[in-house]
Amino acid sequence: MIITDAWVPQVNGVVTTLRRTAAGLHAIGHQVRLVTPKQFRSLPCPTYPEIRLGLFPSSGMRRTIEDFSPDAIHIATEGPLGIAARRYCLERKLAFTTAFHTRFAEYVHARFRIPIDFSYEWLRRFHAPSRAVMVPTPAVRRELETRGFTNTAHWTRGVDTEIFSPGDRSALGTDRPIFLYVGRVAIEKNIEAFLDLDLPGSKWVVGEGPSRAKFERKYRGVRFEGIKTPDELASYYRAADVCVFPSLTDTFGLVMLEALACGTPVAAFPVHGPIDVIGDSGAGALHNDLRQACLSALEINRSQARSYAEGFSWTTSIKQFEQNLYPLAPDASAGNLSGDGHLPNSSTQSGRVSR
Repeated sequence: MIITDAWVPQVNGVVTTLRRTAAGLHAIGHQVRLVTPKQFRSLPCPTYPEIRLGLFPSSGMRRTIEDFSPDAIHIATEGPLGIAARRYCLERKLAFTTAFHTRFAEYVHARFRIPIDFSYEWLRRFHAPSRAVMVPTPAVRRELETRGFTNTAHWTRGVDTEIFSPGDRSALGTDRPIFLYVGRVAIEKNIEAFLDLDLPGSKWVVGEGPSRAKFERKYRGVRFEGIKTPDELASYYRAADVCVFPSLTDTFGLVMLEALACGTPVAAFPVHGPIDVIGDSGAGALHNDLRQACLSALEINRSQARSYAEGFSWTTSIKQFEQNLYPLAPDASAGNLSGDGHLPNSSTQSGRVSR
């Protein structure tokens, strides 16, 4: 069972990752139940109306878990559903895993000015009982460990290299070079660092968010396109000369892999996320001067970008997730979720679930 507060209609890396993971687990023989806000009464998150927050989900969460009687429970997010599932597991002493998908502390600080250290302390307490906090990159793992997280495990990401692939580049039809941003149009994504740049050619933005209307009024020369399907999005990546990733706070940045798979080099700041995805691969340009990174990325061979992306496999990602899972106790099945949550062999580091 995978519990997540992030789900459609949101379009982001968390939702993409969870959908691909659930499908991949099903393909190798697991029964998978996703628990999302769609199954509960909910209300829009302030300033993020497409994000639904479950209302008083505790009793519904209990029924949902007990009806499915899972072999393993993964809590993907720290929202109302995640909190309810965590409470249920702790009360019954059931093992569970969690994930660190989003730099929640930095996002909250950017929007509401809540101190970062305060939020990280809450996050540390939330994840402390987890048997494994799955993180996307070694850099994020090291950072969390410096903040007192002692139970981290690696869970990489992948990219669909069939949907996101090189092809016709004529879709956009504006002045070249074309610089493309894909992602949430919000202050925490640092998108203005891209929009403010003096660059040749044209700029495009694909995505929705609370800042879109304001930015459309302010940046008249930029094309804002809203949310696209994966096939449509691939055509934007192919047409672009550079995919610009201005975020300073993402834990990974799945859009970078999608762009690279289409043969489009990435320009970004040298921070966690871009460093882990791009590194010294030569598939992108990292520079503290984002304009310089954009111009340098124009010199990168598109075949090099594609070749590098082919090394990121959803198969590897799903296998890591499976191996990070911890099963419930043997008697926590058939509706009797009352076990002590210990592994059958508590000396093993991985609690892989199998049927």
